[in-house]
Amino acid sequence: MLSRRMISIFGVGAGLKVNLSTMATYAIGDLQGCYDPLRRLLDYISFDPAADRVWFVGDLVNRGPASLEVLRFVKALGTAATVVLGNHDLHLVMQAAGYGKPNKEDTLEEILAAADRDELLDWLRAQPLFHVEDGWAMVHAGLLPSWTVAQAQALSDEASAALQAADYRDFLANMWGSEPAAWRDDLAGWDRLRVVVNAMTRMRYVTASGAMEFRAAGAKSPPDKGPPGCLPWFNAPGRASADHAIVCGHWSALGFRDEANVLALDTGCLWGGCLTAVRLDDRRVFRQPCPQQAKPSGWD
Repeated sequence: MLSRRMISIFGVGAGLKVNLSTMATYAIGDLQGCYDPLRRLLDYISFDPAADRVWFVGDLVNRGPASLEVLRFVKALGTAATVVLGNHDLHLVMQAAGYGKPNKEDTLEEILAAADRDELLDWLRAQPLFHVEDGWAMVHAGLLPSWTVAQAQALSDEASAALQAADYRDFLANMWGSEPAAWRDDLAGWDRLRVVVNAMTRMRYVTASGAMEFRAAGAKSPPDKGPPGCLPWFNAPGRASADHAIVCGHWSALGFRDEANVLALDTGCLWGGCLTAVRLDDRRVFRQPCPQQAKPSGWD
């Protein structure tokens, strides 16, 4: 595939046909309401929504100063943007429906009071938890070790159907919680969907048996300070999804990681780190420094 950068250097010769609709695909880490760094980063990479595509790893909103602007902007990108839901996005959907407890760090009031809130929230609920395309897969947090990519896609579809159903509020009322911690193929009902949501939007560590660990000391820490007896989900031996490169975010203490089958992109924009984009065509990395909007806790 010729990138727009190659064309700008070499020109387009007679008879050479270039498909402008597939010029470049970028993946961008957690935004959490950091609108200005996003616009600066897109300007820096010369992103063209008429030709390029951008993947967002979830957590578009919350704790940053401009969640409403982020939602409106990403929604307006239309088919140029591919989004998967993060835990903060689901927290917003729950808050809007009257479920869950607000956190003192939340910055969602502007969205909840906006004239177009229902349109924005309906659009957000329609986004998946998981996306697969051309050997890449994208999820906010991770995949349980036993899940193949095909199984993860099917489970994401189940959760999406519940989020978009006429009675989606019933799902929201039963979605949050940390149990069950492990997957079983015979799980059903809310327990089944809760495991899917927790793995794809909240998970960092798993035990040797493949159970998620949320409560132990160090459960949000970088790998060298993680809970005893646990390991990062992507390092689980025999992980069934290792045949795809997984793009993920969620774990700012992990930071940027570019390995054969994991591309982790949460580089702490909210905390004063940077916002990272990777061009998936060639894995070139682009970064935009970010002013600190909040102070991290739980992993220092």
